[in-house]
Amino acid sequence: MIFSTTIARPLQLVTRTLQWSSAVIVMGLTSYFIKLGPTGQHIIYQEVIAVLSVVFFIPAFISPFMPTALSKFVLLIDVVFSYLWLTAFIFAAQDYNQHSCYFNAPPGVSCSRKKANESFIFLAFIFTFFGMFLEVAGLWAYHKGHATTAAPVEKHESGPRPPLDAPVEQHAPAGTV
Repeated sequence: MIFSTTIARPLQLVTRTLQWSSAVIVMGLTSYFIKLGPTGQHIIYQEVIAVLSVVFFIPAFISPFMPTALSKFVLLIDVVFSYLWLTAFIFAAQDYNQHSCYFNAPPGVSCSRKKANESFIFLAFIFTFFGMFLEVAGLWAYHKGHATTAAPVEKHESGPRPPLDAPVEQHAPAGTV
């Protein structure tokens, strides 16, 4: 077996840790931007996605150990949040790469902090995307390792048999007349 749960679990945990850490860093940087001054809708969107991610990514730490209970829920979260993080990254790229990032919201904050926020938004997206595939692979490995063999097929004698709705014949116990 090439991919087993012994390989899947550590990979999932590392990916989930990096995913959650990236979301926490984005949350901190965007909170700092909001504190400094006027913000745009893109920064508010990034903050909301980061806060929701920090909360909703917590079950993903448990899913490698309880794949039948949580994997489908975590997979749904990954699919939804991968699109949300991709949108946040596109907003950050538009804000900080098309024009002078120094004057975009919040004005006056150094471009290096804004680009760092953009980078961690991308990391949150990519680790969410990878987490989606690792969740499917981990669930597949779990089911492959816990597969049961099918029950053997019984062979019946060919020939006439009573109809299925016929009454059952009862025989008298031995020794009675």
